[in-house]
Amino acid sequence: MNRKMNLRIYFENGQDKLPVTYNLKMLIREAVETTLDFEGFQNACEVSVTFTDNEGIHELNKKYRGVDKPTDVLSFPLFDYDGSSEEPPIDEILNNLGDIVISLEKAREQADEYGHSYKRETAFLCVHSMLHLLGYDHERSEEEDAEMRAKQTEIMRIMGLEVK
Repeated sequence: MNRKMNLRIYFENGQDKLPVTYNLKMLIREAVETTLDFEGFQNACEVSVTFTDNEGIHELNKKYRGVDKPTDVLSFPLFDYDGSSEEPPIDEILNNLGDIVISLEKAREQADEYGHSYKRETAFLCVHSMLHLLGYDHERSEEEDAEMRAKQTEIMRIMGLEVK
């Protein structure tokens, strides 16, 4: 599906540890589009993606989740969707799905730790967060965790970024 006209992604860079390049933004766009296509989501929509560092995401994690440590990615869905219908209801032409915050510093650390590319790790974090914006939550149950993991694996395979 060509989403050029019905997907808007707003980028913000709140860190200076790693460069935010055109290629990074296009990778994030591909991860968002692939996730939406995989889920069969066809509504016009927008997503906000903020790049931060470990200090920035630590502050957000503490403020919004009560967890006093940095994490890799945070998702802030703008609606409470339980996944029971094909698509979330929309009342407006452009559906704002929510916000994604990625610690590029943590993505780099995890790529090194797991032995794969920074590109793969950053795309994975975006896919993971997009599934949260679409109503999935691996913390609700073991079944939902398994379902989310399977979806992430398949989306990453479609993108050509699976772990081999």
